[in-house]
Parts: sequence; C-alpha cells; structure tokens
Amino acid sequence: MPRASHHADGIEIEIEYETFGDPEDPALLLVMGLGAQMISWEEELCEGLVDRGFFVIRFDNRDVGLSTKIDADVNVVESAMAAFAGQKIEAPYLLTDMAADAMSVLDDLGIAQAHIVGASMGGMISQTIAIEHPERVRSLTSIMSTTGDPDVGQPNPDVLPLLLQAPPPDRDGAVANSVAVSKAIGSPEHLDEERLRIRAERAYDRCFYPRGTGQQLVAILASGSRSDALRKIAVNTLVVHGDIDPLINVTGGERTAEVIDGAELLILEGMGHDLPVNYWSAVIEAITALAARS
Repeated sequence: MPRASHHADGIEIEIEYETFGDPEDPALLLVMGLGAQMISWEEELCEGLVDRGFFVIRFDNRDVGLSTKIDADVNVVESAMAAFAGQKIEAPYLLTDMAADAMSVLDDLGIAQAHIVGASMGGMISQTIAIEHPERVRSLTSIMSTTGDPDVGQPNPDVLPLLLQAPPPDRDGAVANSVAVSKAIGSPEHLDEERLRIRAERAYDRCFYPRGTGQQLVAILASGSRSDALRKIAVNTLVVHGDIDPLINVTGGERTAEVIDGAELLILEGMGHDLPVNYWSAVIEAITALAARS
C-alpha cells in the first residue's frame, strides 16, 4: 500500500493511504477520527462514493494504524483535566500538524485540490485544512465534529471516562472494550454488535496502539477554538451531525454551521457518534450535491 512522507519537527512522518476509483475523477479525501484507522471508512462506503463519480482516498492519521507513531511523554489524564479546567496545555503535535500530514497524501498523489470529508476529530482536521490550506479544498464536509469552542459540543459526563481509560492489552479484552465503547456512543436503534466486533478485531489485528489515541486527544485539546478562523473561510461546506450524539453534542455541529458562511446543516435523527449503514445514502447524496455546487 502506498505511503506519503514529509518532514515535520525534524522527523520524517509517513502516512499510509489507499485509493478507490479512477484518478481522473474529482478527488475526495476521507479524514478519520480519534484513534480510528482508515479502515473505519468502510470499503462499501468508499465504493458508494466512487459510484457517484469520486476518486476516493482514505489514510491513517499519525499515531494510528500503519502511519508514523510519535514518541512522546504525555500524561493524557492530567492534560485532559487541565484543559477542561481552562488551562493552556502543551502537546507533542497539534491539529495543524495532522492537517499537514493529510496534505502530504494529496502531494504524493499529485492532486492539487480535493473535496475534504472528515468525521469527529477528522472533521476538526478537515476544518483546519480549510483554514490553513484553502487552495487545496474544493468543498468541506464536517461530520459529527465541532469548532473547539468550550461552550458547545461537549460529551455527556457518563461517556467522558471512555475517552480517558486505557483498554485492556489482550486481544479479547481490547475487542470487548471497543464494542462496549461503540455501543455507548453509537446510534442505539442501529447497533449491529456482530459488525462492531468484526470491525474491532480487524482494527486490533492491523494495529493496536492506544497510546496514540491519547496523544491525538491531547492534540485536540491543545489546539483550541477554530471559530474565528472558520468565519473567514470561503468554501462550500456541509455539516452533518446526529441529534443524539453523546460524545460530541449536536451543538458542536450547529456552531460549526453557524460560523462558516453559507454552510448547510444536516441533522440526522436517531444518529449518535457513529455512521451506521442506514445513514450512508443520505450522507453520500448530500456530499455529492455539495460537490456539484462546488
């Protein structure tokens, strides 16, 4: 599988990626969320986008999957508690660095512009791409994400510990933990436990690196608010959010749509912090319509 590379902070960052479809079609870059590998963008979803005329690219963020892991000394719980108390925290890297990683994938493919689609932390990275690399963005889709403002998009208190607890290191324990977390934050009417288990097993076997998830979380918390910068972007934008998302409250999506001029807001009824098959057609149609306007 191909890898893009670039230098940042004196080290070489390698980003594993995969493509679907015809390189002559408009490029669509999928950016995944916290601790999730590119395979969380399921192949059937990628092929559904290919069928609508896109050249689809998915990739592993740094610190997850088969991309570069960052060797840093981070106390995730202490950093998170400090951030939630309103203190400024240090991080080994920021969302701006992860946005640069994503651009290295487009560079490796020789792609000047792409439609950018991000989920959760991937939405935050995608927003950062639109802010810092506007010439590379044909359209922006931010799914179940937020602006970094502390007054919106906050998790339900009962799911916050799920972000901070370390999963068991053994395969069975890690898979069971992953399924439990997915059930706690997902769409309750559309949970497919067997599908969740297969996905968790595949992810564990491909790469189990929970330390990276913690470092990504600290990057989110240290990056601050993007609202002022988002008010200045001029790119056609779609914001998608579930109305019962317990991890990033729907107010995060509403604020994102509010601060980006002309953004379309699509609220999906009954959707939590996941993207079940039941919602794929609606999301694919909305992304396709956005691209047509762009």
